[in-house]
Amino acid sequence: MPFFITDLTSALSFLTRLRMPDPLMAEMPAGARAAWAYPLAGAIATILPAIALAGFTWLGASPLLAALIAVLISIMICGGLHEDGLADAADGLFGGRDRETALAIMKDSHSGVFGVTAIVLSLLLRAAALAALVAHHGPTDAALLFIAAATAGRGSLVLQWTILSAARTDGAAATLGRPGVRTTASAEAITLLLCVGIGIATNALGGVVIALASAGVASLLFSAFIRKKVAGHTGDTLGAAAQIGEIVFLTTLAIAA
Repeated sequence: MPFFITDLTSALSFLTRLRMPDPLMAEMPAGARAAWAYPLAGAIATILPAIALAGFTWLGASPLLAALIAVLISIMICGGLHEDGLADAADGLFGGRDRETALAIMKDSHSGVFGVTAIVLSLLLRAAALAALVAHHGPTDAALLFIAAATAGRGSLVLQWTILSAARTDGAAATLGRPGVRTTASAEAITLLLCVGIGIATNALGGVVIALASAGVASLLFSAFIRKKVAGHTGDTLGAAAQIGEIVFLTTLAIAA
């Protein structure tokens, strides 16, 4: 089986709850090698939520209601993976006084006030931004821009994964390895191509470029904060990076519109 197929199915299997056919899966876990496919997997996983966003709007739902339903479907498809990472990262980074305490809090599966607040803000910001995009660009273009945002979020995840080493040697992130330069370049190239293509298709190229640049800057700033706080990434901070990238992309695009 060609590596690009097994890597993509590995990325989809890891990032979503979608079941991949066994013949399409690699015999050995792909780990960081499949990171190039994460933006593409994010785009594929958002196709159904994007259709729901446009479909419920066409059926007469308000833009905000349609956006909330679309975000909910997205969370269900991805199993809340990135939301869980965002919540744990928020609890650890803002509740931990030092590196060891922060990492211990992130490892705890329970969510505190910072984590719950982060999830609520993530849900509301994405839904509000999507609703604004529906109002300005129409349901079809907003749906495509939702896919672009998911792509940008996974590109942000790969960026942090590459520039930071693992904070824990026994963590889940460490067992996956670390993407190489070529893998990362491929992931970011796919992110750029998909986002620019959608920007052209929706006549929103300028806004998409600004949104993509903003998501990249946010990912770098967040990674710098992570480096200072816990001296490396964890699975939770990677999930948070994906959420932050998607939120910044959508909100920037909504403002630019």
